[in-house]
Order: sequence, then structure tokens, then C-alpha cells
Amino acid sequence: MDNREQIREFLASRRARLTPGQAGLPSYGGHRRVPGLRREEVALLAGVSVDYYTRLERGSLPGASDGVLDAIARALQLDEAERAHLFDLARAANAAPGARRRSPQRVRPGIQRILDAVTAAPAWVRNGRMDLLAANPLGQELYSEMLADPVRPANSARFAFLNPRAREFFTDWERAANDIVAILRAEAGRSPYDRALSDLIGELSTRSETFRTRWAAHDVRFHRTGAKRLCHPVVGALDLAFEAMEFPGDPGLTMIIYSAEPGSPTSDSLRLLASWAATVDETGHTEAGHATGEA
Repeated sequence: MDNREQIREFLASRRARLTPGQAGLPSYGGHRRVPGLRREEVALLAGVSVDYYTRLERGSLPGASDGVLDAIARALQLDEAERAHLFDLARAANAAPGARRRSPQRVRPGIQRILDAVTAAPAWVRNGRMDLLAANPLGQELYSEMLADPVRPANSARFAFLNPRAREFFTDWERAANDIVAILRAEAGRSPYDRALSDLIGELSTRSETFRTRWAAHDVRFHRTGAKRLCHPVVGALDLAFEAMEFPGDPGLTMIIYSAEPGSPTSDSLRLLASWAATVDETGHTEAGHATGEA
């Protein structure tokens, strides 16, 4: 993935979505050759010269100060996730030639012990590439259809866009698809030279038009907390809340834990799923949690 191209397309897409009125600028009517703001209007709002902003939007972020990046973020009305993405793109642009960052492939035994200690809720660990690297037994059973794919590590994006059953599993597939692409786009900004990430994006772009359309939008967002509606093949509809927690000692790894409202039908379904998972584990028909992330 080309860092300069990412910068160009991200800044141009954010500029195109803002009208002069939304930016607090006078609109003189008449035909505008470009959607949204012109480059000179962004430069005016950011307090930089038109030539300088033009160079930045063409991908020349190396050397741009935090103050300039902040001014551009304000001018383009970037949200928190978009601002972080802009700074990630700048850091990648300033990285030493040949610098590489690779998504983590495994979890430490200590993290696996934390997962195993969570017995009443599905929990799993992923990297920024959306690989499912480890899970507790309930998490394994929740994502049993994803784990049925023999390719390792199992991957949420590959499942969502290439497995027809994903549209049944994710009750709100459109939202899930948008979230997954936004997470991958943010990771691409942080790690443009991650070969495995590039290969995944290439595979999905080649095989899925719906992925290509979303990827071209350059949307990014944080995925820290929220709701997830799933339809499991054994227990049916699940209305879950999720919390995502990063590991400061293991950059790039995130643990996601799902929960249900006490006394709700989903709470009952999770207990049933836990019982089912224990039964399956006893008969040896599922993998151990420690093996989910094996390549």
C-alpha cells in the first residue's frame, strides 16, 4: 500500500464531503468544478498557503508539524478516529526508509490465561488485520463458523466478505462490513508496509466488489464499545454489548469481550451456548483455544 496514495485519497475524500456552508464559508452559488471544498478553501481555513496544502494533499506529509496537522484536521472537521488516522499517515510518511511493522501473530500465555478465566462471556483477541488469534471456549463456539475455514489464522474480514454465511451470522451485515473495513483502513494507515495486510487487502479487493466499494471510501473509526447483533446456528439471535481493550504491553493486540443484559433472552442463550461448547469440547469436535491463532 502506497503511503502517498493513501494520504492523497484520504484528504481529498474528506475535503469532498464538506460544503462551504458546512465549513462556515460564503457560498456564491453557480457551478463548482469539484464536490465539496476547494483546496484553496481548506488552506484558508487551516491558515497555510495554497501551495503548501496542495503539496500535502499530493502526499507530501513528511515534515508536517503537529500544529499543521491539527489545523488541517480542524479545517476538514475530522472526528477523533480520522484525526488519529491523519497522524498515523504522517508518522508512516516520516518513518525511516525500509521501516516495517508487522501485525502480531500470536498471543502470550498470560493473555491466553486471561481469556480462559473469562467463563461466562465470549472473549477473543485479534490484531489490527482482524485475525482471530485466540479465544476462550465460549468465544470459539460463538465464532465456530468463522473457525470452520481451514485457513489460519481465521480472519473476520475474510469471513465477512468471502463467506456467504456471514450475511446470516451478522444480523446487521452492512454495519458489520463497514466497521471491519474501517478498522482495516486505520491499520493500513499505521502499517502501510505490512505485507500480510497488503495481501489480505489485495485478496478482498480482487474477490469482493462490496469490499472494494467500501475500501475506496477511506472511512476510519474506532471500535471500542458498542452493540453487536448476531445469529448463531445453534442458539439463534444474540443481542450483545461489546468492550474492546488494547494491551499496552502488546501493541497491535485487542481483546473483545461480549456481554448480555442480565435476565435477557440473550443471557439465557449464552448459558445454553456455554453448555453446548462444553459438550462439544468433551467429544473432541472443536479446537482448543490455544490453537486458534496458529498459522
